[in-house]
Amino acid sequence: MVIDLSKQDSVLNRFLAEMRDQNIQKDSMRFRTNLERTGEIFAYEVSKTLKYESTQVQTPLGIADINLHKDRIVLATILRAGLSLHRGMLNYFDNAENAFISVYRKYDKNNEMSLHIEHISSPIIDKKVLIICDPTLATGNCMLLIYHALLKKGQPLHTHIIAPIASRDGVDYLVKNMENTTLWVGAIDEELTNKSYIVPGIGDAGDLAYGTKF
Repeated sequence: MVIDLSKQDSVLNRFLAEMRDQNIQKDSMRFRTNLERTGEIFAYEVSKTLKYESTQVQTPLGIADINLHKDRIVLATILRAGLSLHRGMLNYFDNAENAFISVYRKYDKNNEMSLHIEHISSPIIDKKVLIICDPTLATGNCMLLIYHALLKKGQPLHTHIIAPIASRDGVDYLVKNMENTTLWVGAIDEELTNKSYIVPGIGDAGDLAYGTKF
């Protein structure tokens, strides 16, 4: 299932607009803040899908019945671009366990690129709600690689993929290749270049947030 938050106008539009704007992007702190705020919005939306139970809370004057979610959550992200987005979601799911994955690109003699996982740090995800977030979803290959790597840690109750900016190709690829998954996006861009850049997209989220890499 794909949930596109751009179908309903909200303050998310402003954060995404600033993340796309090449002039505002020059302020890396602003870019990180917008990613974090975007993560909070996605966390709020995902929270509506969780399972809830009535819980009694003792106040100074009595007892209040409040529905609280009981799902155990694992928040996962891809280093380094996803850190600010992850932090925004962790602000809301503050009791969640966390997973971090490092992926690198390798080129062969024909300049063909392949993706490889360099490091993964994850709790057991069996019977938990898994949320994987990354600022952009281009081809979907990296996300699928990470998903299968995390499945070695157990079988989640359900998986949520968070991608503020996604390509149409990436969305279609994940829908075709992932089961028991909800894909949340802030916008879907129709063009993907032959070098897997989303157009209009936002550029390299990792570089914009943390500086150009060499």
